[in-house]
Amino acid sequence: MTQNELSAGVPLVRALDRGIAILAAFTPERPALTLTELSRAAALDKGTTRRLLQTLLLNRLVTHDGAAGTYALAGRVLSLAAAVPLGSDLRAAGAGVLRELAAETGATSFLWTFDDGMALCLDSVRVKLPDIEVAWFAVGGRAALNSGAGPRVLLAHLPARERERVLAAPLASRTPAAETDPGLLRRQAERIRTRGWDFARDDFVIGLAGLGVPILSARGALLGALSIASLTGGFGDPEAPGPLDVLWRCASRIAALTEGGRRP
Repeated sequence: MTQNELSAGVPLVRALDRGIAILAAFTPERPALTLTELSRAAALDKGTTRRLLQTLLLNRLVTHDGAAGTYALAGRVLSLAAAVPLGSDLRAAGAGVLRELAAETGATSFLWTFDDGMALCLDSVRVKLPDIEVAWFAVGGRAALNSGAGPRVLLAHLPARERERVLAAPLASRTPAAETDPGLLRRQAERIRTRGWDFARDDFVIGLAGLGVPILSARGALLGALSIASLTGGFGDPEAPGPLDVLWRCASRIAALTEGGRRP
């Protein structure tokens, strides 16, 4: 259900909305937060935040480190996450393939799906890069569709109406190389659909590049996207990246394991 599909006339439960704002404040980059930080992130006063945290503690959705004075999400949240149906078949099909892809290419591999105007990272297998620290997307991380090979592949293969909805919204720019012009993104999307892959440089992290391909069902429906990321020099010719055949092969395997698919 999208925001536009919410039932008219049904009142918002304000306390629940505030509690969700607190839970949403935690991120992979900031997994532990103080009362002050949570209060600021949820736009609530400290008294309200403290009472809501007490309820979340009683329901085992957050934990509290008294010595550090911080809160974090509790293990019960993982149980809730495991029940999310979105992308579950795709993730199950891709788990072993992602590990093989990372081992064969020496690059970090990602599995993506589309969710409410964003690219959602379903799974990843990280490969450490020499002399560089990268904050890779974690499972559940969301990325704008104008940056990164995997997200851009998703954008290119969305139905035209959905793609226009994405392009009509403000587009994030992680680096100066990220494309934010809707007209140019439309033309790039057409090229990605035509050739069946995308190579993106410097738009997530300067010095890194990504190569992505779609995961398509047997009827050509978009199931998700598969991508790898590494140092730019490791891909060879940008017009004929070395790992492309490996990526296509892995995408085809994931599609076949999910519901039967085809190579673009």
